[in-house]
Amino acid sequence: MTRHILPLISALAIVGLSAAPAAALDLVRKSAASSSSAQAAVPAVTTADRVMGRADAPVTVIEYASFTCNHCADWTNEVLPQFKARYIDTGKARLVFRDMPTAPAQIASTAAGIGRCAAPDRFFDVARSFMSGQAAAFEKGDAREWFMNAIAASGRTQEQIETCLKAPATSQALQAEVEGAVAAGVTGTPSFFVNGKRVKDHSLEALSAAIDPLIRAR
Repeated sequence: MTRHILPLISALAIVGLSAAPAAALDLVRKSAASSSSAQAAVPAVTTADRVMGRADAPVTVIEYASFTCNHCADWTNEVLPQFKARYIDTGKARLVFRDMPTAPAQIASTAAGIGRCAAPDRFFDVARSFMSGQAAAFEKGDAREWFMNAIAASGRTQEQIETCLKAPATSQALQAEVEGAVAAGVTGTPSFFVNGKRVKDHSLEALSAAIDPLIRAR
């Protein structure tokens, strides 16, 4: 896919973003190699986070994901609709999406950048576009349409997206998010934390087993 997408990357003037996930992948490998090292708490939710659900929901589920990760796409396409109906729509939980770009780094970082540059209320539309179109993009070996569909869902013009992608703050925010994930022990995607506690199995059943006792304890 990389060979075909390079002209679009150049057209969008994505400068510097590819370095962030490349460094992130190195951080993840080092973290996995030294798993015995002390781990920090997952970073607290801030106003910079992309959140689905009510701010006062009693349970916060943080997802670290990559738009080029097929398991992440499977979760978004197959599990998220059920999770949303059971927990988000009922006000029991909120979902926080955080970027953890995976290989191919340049493509993953471009997608993450587009998501970050979207209008705040359109981020999850962009995420849905990326995840639902991921398999077709990889099958074609050409991500141009994949990127353009996401930009169309972003609530921004292509020119606005280009300007945002070139801004140093975009890559800096991505890198900071990845560093926080690695410090918390994230070594793969998707990774989930329920009220700060890691849940290794990302099935709906496993997430429910972690969430439901928290709701009953209120």
